[in-house]
Amino acid sequence: MSWGTELWDQFDNLEKHTQWGIDILEKYIKFVKERTEIELSYAKQLRNLSKKYQPKKNSKEEEEYRYTACKAFLSTLNEMNDYAGQHEVVSENLTSQIIAGLARYVQEVKQERKSHFHDGRKAQQHIETCWKQLESSKRRFERDCKEADRAQQYFEKMDADINVTKADVEKARQQAQVRHQMAEDSKADYSSNLQKFNLEQREYYHTHIPNIFKKIQEMEERRIVRLGESMKTYAEVDRQVIPIIGKCLDGIVKAAESIDQNTDSQLVIEAYKSGFEPPGDIEFEDYTQPMKRTVSENSLSNSREGKAEPKFGGKSKGKLWPFIKKNKLMSLLTSPHQPPPPPPASASPSAVPNGPQSPKQQKEPLSHRFNEFMTSKPKIHCFRSLKRGGAAPEDFSNLPPEQRRKKLQQKVDELNKEIQKEMDQREAITKMKDVYLKNPQMGDPASLDHKLTEVSQNIEKLRLEAQKFEAWLAEVEGRLPARSEQARRQSGLYDAQTAPTVNNCAQARESPDGSYTEEQSQESEVKVLATDFDDEFDDEEPLPAIGTCKALYTFDGQNEGTISVVEGETLYVIEEDKGDGWTRIRRNEDEEGYVPTSYVEVYLDKNAKGAKTYI
Repeated sequence: MSWGTELWDQFDNLEKHTQWGIDILEKYIKFVKERTEIELSYAKQLRNLSKKYQPKKNSKEEEEYRYTACKAFLSTLNEMNDYAGQHEVVSENLTSQIIAGLARYVQEVKQERKSHFHDGRKAQQHIETCWKQLESSKRRFERDCKEADRAQQYFEKMDADINVTKADVEKARQQAQVRHQMAEDSKADYSSNLQKFNLEQREYYHTHIPNIFKKIQEMEERRIVRLGESMKTYAEVDRQVIPIIGKCLDGIVKAAESIDQNTDSQLVIEAYKSGFEPPGDIEFEDYTQPMKRTVSENSLSNSREGKAEPKFGGKSKGKLWPFIKKNKLMSLLTSPHQPPPPPPASASPSAVPNGPQSPKQQKEPLSHRFNEFMTSKPKIHCFRSLKRGGAAPEDFSNLPPEQRRKKLQQKVDELNKEIQKEMDQREAITKMKDVYLKNPQMGDPASLDHKLTEVSQNIEKLRLEAQKFEAWLAEVEGRLPARSEQARRQSGLYDAQTAPTVNNCAQARESPDGSYTEEQSQESEVKVLATDFDDEFDDEEPLPAIGTCKALYTFDGQNEGTISVVEGETLYVIEEDKGDGWTRIRRNEDEEGYVPTSYVEVYLDKNAKGAKTYI
């Protein structure tokens, strides 16, 4: 089955067919391009969707993601982000493995096709030239034969005529001979051109055209095979990402299975638990016996409107709490550590007592609290101001005990993190100053004194702030802050802490914006000087390697804490540059130290613990 023998006379049709094959390749390339654009667009939309529903930092949504259901949803968003990444991989692989290769192949096929058909047209022109030569010699032979025949007839006519002279007869005879000779020459030329044309024709139809058509057939078959391979690659590109997409879907299923309703219920308790005890039974007040009535300015009978009928009692017992606003209910259910309410006669904030109260004061009867709530104007004003969103006190005393404890603990943790960060910075500056002292050419040690002093002051401020919040936290938890005897001796307020005149008790007061707060006495806050933590990490275990580095220059580590390296040497990185210009490296278990960061090229291991991830 060869195009050269079967299609020897279909040169034009083969030219059209091969052009159609190239058009098919270009059409397939266009199809794959549009598929890659769809994959990229789909991946972009998935990423935008995942980003849209991600919790915003430092917002209320971020707090909601403590619950297992929200964590599962967050995992779903992350898996969808990875899922989108696989569609991007599909687009990249289709572009690199199909589009780029096929585009180059199409250009090659076009050039090869052009060359083959150029050879075919050249062979056609040659055979046509041979044919024209044959036709020309044939027509000349025919013409010469006719001329020779007419000359022969003229000679015979002249020879038969007795009136013609002998000279004319001889001339006619010579003319006939010349024509016969020309006819013979034309015949020989025609015969030669005929043999030549037949030879060229056999070469054309049995050698040249079959070879050219065979090459065109091979080219076309390669094109078909290449198109089939591209289609297989198209399927394989999708097949390669199926396992990873399956893992993404498995991750979503695993996240869904991790949802625990009991855990979420417990988190709700932790989030909203006030720490108050439920109210006890309301005592019966017998108003039928005037002699037994409680004589009190806070009694409901002494209200300004003079109503003797109780508002809370009898049938209203079951409906009492639902009709009391949240802030009012909190004021009614005050803990034993809070101060007693002010007298009803005190209509201004200045009437609030400032005297010390015992933290173990007994609870008043609940009816007195109701009476105080109904007659105390300053406190009602306080609730309104809180509703307006007044500024919360620093010690979170406006919160219920349990919520206050959580806020204080969170604040203490944040301060401890800031302290650790400042301590690391101080340690780095100290090391740099030591290096400058030993190598003055690297920098001026005095230039770091101001920064070192500033960092030390920041550490001291943060420690005092942390101790203040720890004291409030210890008070909420019902215990004093655990401090060493040395810290107590160093504290300027240690003796004053036990004095009765500076007792740490809650004092009811009116805030500048009119809101009522119960503030723990901040004038007697604990001040403890910081202990030295310079030797805190002397006995720590060797740090793990987080990457490798290559020395760009030779460095002579002659100072304490540094290590010598040779240009081109490869070592392990155990601590990144913290902003001081030094990187900690290790050659072996016994040799480690610092080198200038600019002297090495660092390659961090993304999977190593402590290594930063750069995106």
